[in-house]
Amino acid sequence: MSKLAQDAAAFKATLKRQDYTSWHSQPPPPAPQTSVSPVPESSSQPSPKKKRPKTNIVYSQPADTGTGINVNTQLVYAVNHLKSTQNPMRLQDIAIVTNTPLDTDPVLLEKFRAHDRVVWDPKTDLYSYKHEFNFRNKASLLTEIQRQTRKGGGISVRALKESWKEAPQAIEELEEEGEVLVTRTAKDGQLRMVFWNEIKPTEESGGLPVEKEFHDLWHSLTVPNDVDLLRQLASEGLQVTNAEAPAPKAPVTKKKGKRGGGAPRQRQVRITNTHMKGEIDLSRDYIAPPK
Repeated sequence: MSKLAQDAAAFKATLKRQDYTSWHSQPPPPAPQTSVSPVPESSSQPSPKKKRPKTNIVYSQPADTGTGINVNTQLVYAVNHLKSTQNPMRLQDIAIVTNTPLDTDPVLLEKFRAHDRVVWDPKTDLYSYKHEFNFRNKASLLTEIQRQTRKGGGISVRALKESWKEAPQAIEELEEEGEVLVTRTAKDGQLRMVFWNEIKPTEESGGLPVEKEFHDLWHSLTVPNDVDLLRQLASEGLQVTNAEAPAPKAPVTKKKGKRGGGAPRQRQVRITNTHMKGEIDLSRDYIAPPK
């Protein structure tokens, strides 16, 4: 076989081994199997972000962890609970409710008994809160209001409510009966101060409501205008009182510093035309006569 025939046979063998198919027509290689579940087609779209729930937690302040371990903090908890109760309590009950070692800590117990608002009865071993006022019915409440009014002032309804929870309702009943006078807040009309009504509405001393006829007659009166008022005053020989004019204020002079200088000083004029001295007074200003 010639050299040319050998080269042609080798070329044909190479062509048979060559793959002419495009890589696009070949199937993709099998994907490796993993434990992740296939994603559904609907999840291709971005899901909306979930809003975080709003909380009222203030991270700049420590959280309330109870009565704590400080003796003064535990004392405040115990005294405040005793203040909220109307009846005396045992020491063990106060310790259980407030979760404080009031019955086992001698330092805390000593501070609790020495508190100016805590009353301890050694006979019964009961503790009670010393309120500013001591009453439990409407008659005693009225007596206390009368005592404070005679001293020259009223009583705060909040202080009365701390001593007796039913005090606001009793005060409203006393107000309807005409026994007390009450001031209220302008915003929501809550009871604020209470005073004893010393002048009772009677026919002899007065104070009864005005009859509707006179009430309507009073409100039907109208104030005349300025022109008619001046004319009516002039007919009666009266004059309008002038308002007092305010006194004029003296002008305030500002003092300037050394750099700014004070008032301008008058500089002495130097007379140069001395040859006219004796004939004309050079210290005077002369004005030319009108033509």
